[in-house]
Amino acid sequence: MKVVIFAGGLGTRLMEETEARPKPMVEIGGKPILWHIMKLYEAQGFNDFVVCLGYKQAMIKEYFMNYYYTNSDITIDLSSNSTEVHQPTQENFKVTLVDTGYETNTAGRLKRVQKYLNGERFMLTYGDGVSDIDLKKVLAFHMEKSKMLTLTSIQLPGKFGNLDIDENGNVLRFVEKPEDDGVWINGGFMIIEPSIFEHLQGDMDDTQFEKGPLIEITKLNQVATFKHYGFWKCMDAMRDKIELEELWNSGNAPWKIWK
Repeated sequence: MKVVIFAGGLGTRLMEETEARPKPMVEIGGKPILWHIMKLYEAQGFNDFVVCLGYKQAMIKEYFMNYYYTNSDITIDLSSNSTEVHQPTQENFKVTLVDTGYETNTAGRLKRVQKYLNGERFMLTYGDGVSDIDLKKVLAFHMEKSKMLTLTSIQLPGKFGNLDIDENGNVLRFVEKPEDDGVWINGGFMIIEPSIFEHLQGDMDDTQFEKGPLIEITKLNQVATFKHYGFWKCMDAMRDKIELEELWNSGNAPWKIWK
């Protein structure tokens, strides 16, 4: 099953990094977050990727084109113009890199990669979020529900602790960063049937997938959600990058499910 990754946005809330590189190429532990996402899929048996490119798309293409050499030790003999690669690093990735347009919105990006999906069921995620999600459980849930689309829903932790106060002003209980009022949000990690493209007709370049086709098929009762209670983190701002970096450097990154 192919995995589509949205990796073409401008990443404006992370401008400290994205002025120089596309957001999916921002590094955690010396590797682009895009690599981390692909590794968590590959570790669960899904290694055929279709990446939707846009902003600074050449940098992502160059990364994969040069991956074999830039992640290995090399001896170059300039007199004979020969190269010897030592201890080459290899990944079990097959990657189709598609320029889906500089300003194209997510529905348009998905439509532009339809021809690479062979009319089959596929997975879809965003190029800025990591998780310890069990993808095979999500797939089994999707098959059970028989909907056009299954998305993973997550609860964000509250930003502040809550105080439980009685009528006399006494603090009865302090709750440190409770779950955010029971509200579930779209965490990505979707599984989608090819019939979704029936809802991507016409010019979709200015249409956001989440505010157009996804709402449309929800009204048709064709969306299910797999509730994920484990780790999930989106690198939306610099503080998120710092938090992910700290987790990685601690040796306890929850999304690192590969050896």
